[in-house]
Amino acid sequence: MNKNTAIIGASTNPSRYAFRAAHMLKDHGHTVIPIGIKKGEVAGESILDLKQKPEVEDVDTVTLYLGPHNQVEWEDYILGLKPKRVVFNPGTENPAFADRLTAAGVEALEACTLVMLSVGTY
Repeated sequence: MNKNTAIIGASTNPSRYAFRAAHMLKDHGHTVIPIGIKKGEVAGESILDLKQKPEVEDVDTVTLYLGPHNQVEWEDYILGLKPKRVVFNPGTENPAFADRLTAAGVEALEACTLVMLSVGTY
């Protein structure tokens, strides 16, 4: 089942996990919406400028590739995307933000998008 996935912290750098996740999500048939601070393309999609807080419709999942100290200014934006769930990838864990998400009815997962896709739990 296709899950529209916003990748917050998207990167054009092939050594970054966000880059690998974009390609792997696409390979698994998901729609990727890369959002980051650097311009470019990843997995054939233009990276939307996070600073512009782009409006994105029908977001199923947000997968985070921003450290907790960089998440604070984007928390309201992420909540405004109205995702069903947010995946806190390794290194992005943020209990306070996870609590905010849960209180808003959004599933907060500490998991790895790459592993979830590999084992079929995405």
